[in-house]
Amino acid sequence: MGEDCGVRKLWVGMGVGIGMCLCFIGLLVIGVYSAASNLLGGGGGGGSVGLAKGAVPDQYQTLVQKWGNLCPALNPAILAAQIYSESGWNPKAVSPADARGIAQFIPGTWDAHAIDANRDGKKDIWDPQDAIPSAAVYDCELSKYVKDVPGDLADNMLASYNAGSYAVIRHRGIPPYQETQGYVRSIRTLEKSFARPVGRVAPSQQAAGAIYYAQEKLGTPYLWGGDGTTEDNGRFDCSGLTKAAYESVGITLPRVANDQWNAGPHPKRNELLPGDLVFFANDLKDPRSIHHVGIYVGGGQMINAPYTGAVIRFDKIDMPDYIGATRVTQDGAKALPAANAA
Repeated sequence: MGEDCGVRKLWVGMGVGIGMCLCFIGLLVIGVYSAASNLLGGGGGGGSVGLAKGAVPDQYQTLVQKWGNLCPALNPAILAAQIYSESGWNPKAVSPADARGIAQFIPGTWDAHAIDANRDGKKDIWDPQDAIPSAAVYDCELSKYVKDVPGDLADNMLASYNAGSYAVIRHRGIPPYQETQGYVRSIRTLEKSFARPVGRVAPSQQAAGAIYYAQEKLGTPYLWGGDGTTEDNGRFDCSGLTKAAYESVGITLPRVANDQWNAGPHPKRNELLPGDLVFFANDLKDPRSIHHVGIYVGGGQMINAPYTGAVIRFDKIDMPDYIGATRVTQDGAKALPAANAA
């Protein structure tokens, strides 16, 4: 399953009666839109692009932040989105096309564009200390080739990464290739999940529906691996519940909790809105260690499918392993590598 909802033993039940819970959650669902209305007026700001807290594994944070600012067409969030999309931060990844390492370089491309960023005397395709900077260098080289092409420079850079700079120059912008257009769209959407929000994160339009679905499941027994199907007798585990809740409003999330993490931008703790997914991890500096997810309902509470022997219920989110939250978007879910591989 890739998660351990079944071994989460620290949750403390709220002891709230189901009738009171339904009344409480009904008010929260109504309140989503009034709260969202207030937040919409709070945006603004500018400055350079930073990385959202917890979005990038800690051992790569400094590398991505530094090399993501190598040229005007690139920023740390774009570089992070590329690395995540290519390898999921796995430095040992190998694709069927023999793309290697965390940045998924084909050996020939590596030979032509790699740098010895850590100055240890070799350009190592398997070493993130070389591979992540080399990916930034390659991006910036591509951006120079297409700097005079009409359109957004970052979009044209990413299109060059996928289809080659000649194709971008010939078509005077992103080529009319479905794969290339999808690649650019996915990276620019995932960029929002890795970027530190400037101002308030826009509210979700599907949040109320997802909450309504989840609150209908209160009191349902937990089942590890449960998706709520007939075979599961309508039971869920944590990510099975969040997946089903958002599927009810037309958004398809991956099955595993840590794959759901990048389905949208990451609001701060004091900016949470009902419907946000809230996540818990073994290592608060590494989103790959996420092992649990719930649906925030306001007041520091979530609807939670906690562990074997318990039922779906309200629980508090302020636990020691809380790593952060995601405001799910339709585009964010579609941009996930798990969605593109399906």
